[in-house]
Amino acid sequence: MRVERARYFLAAVECGSLRAAAARCGVSQPTIGQQIALLEEELDVVLMTRSRRGVRPTAAGQEMLEPLRRLVAAEEAVRESAMVSGGAYAGGVHVGGVSVAAETIIAPVVGHLRAHRPGLRFTVREGASPDIEAAVLAGDLDFGVITVPMHPAPAGLRRVPLISAPVGVLVRRDHPLATRDHVVWADLQGWSIVTMRAGTVLWEVLHAHVTRPDIVVQAMSARTLKVMVGQGAGIGILVGGLDTSADIPDVVWVPVRDAQPIGLCLVQRKDSRPSRAALIVRRLIQGRAEELAVRGAAAP
Repeated sequence: MRVERARYFLAAVECGSLRAAAARCGVSQPTIGQQIALLEEELDVVLMTRSRRGVRPTAAGQEMLEPLRRLVAAEEAVRESAMVSGGAYAGGVHVGGVSVAAETIIAPVVGHLRAHRPGLRFTVREGASPDIEAAVLAGDLDFGVITVPMHPAPAGLRRVPLISAPVGVLVRRDHPLATRDHVVWADLQGWSIVTMRAGTVLWEVLHAHVTRPDIVVQAMSARTLKVMVGQGAGIGILVGGLDTSADIPDVVWVPVRDAQPIGLCLVQRKDSRPSRAALIVRRLIQGRAEELAVRGAAAP
């Protein structure tokens, strides 16, 4: 049995759709559907049902979840052992990321590596998506984690989807919008707004939907934005589901109903030959993004 097929099936179950699972695994939707069908053929059992609402495991598929998870875990353990013995956890890696990615995805990976693989050295650069892409293209960074810009990737770069998150407003609990279960872009007209700095994706999205927004703060990080909102500077524009500031009290996030989700992606050079150390860090970052995606899917 090809373990990749087990990975694809597990991803489909966790994501609830073949399209989302394909994006997570970095393959096309037809490929993931074909590979799951081959897995069903190998096991001689129907593992999932497909409908317009997505995919769901059958009773037999539900029974196979834990054995297949153990199979995938066993393969990962073998790979890990081989990398340790082969000296893969050595050398340097240069990673870039926008602030929300640095806080929620990159930081946990850095902490894990510092604790368990001190021989692997790395640097992390935080910046706006265009800055990170320019650094990757110039070869200053091995790869980056950015919010997906509204324009196509520059020639020579490849963007790999990681996770998507809804757009919303962050307000103090005593703000009139705090009692709403959602808002629309038109509701933001006339309010003082705290947003990420010019050139960021959130800045572009805001200006695409709100005419001449009253911007009072251009923040360099998601945390600064939240602190400003908490202090009463205005309402913030921020993605949801990637909270790193639970210690900032008396603020609430309200979704913007007519806003499209914003994606985070991994960006790398098309012609790059990543080192073994860079591949390891990239794999850990993709794994962390998958954890966040599963957590978000399970949230009420």
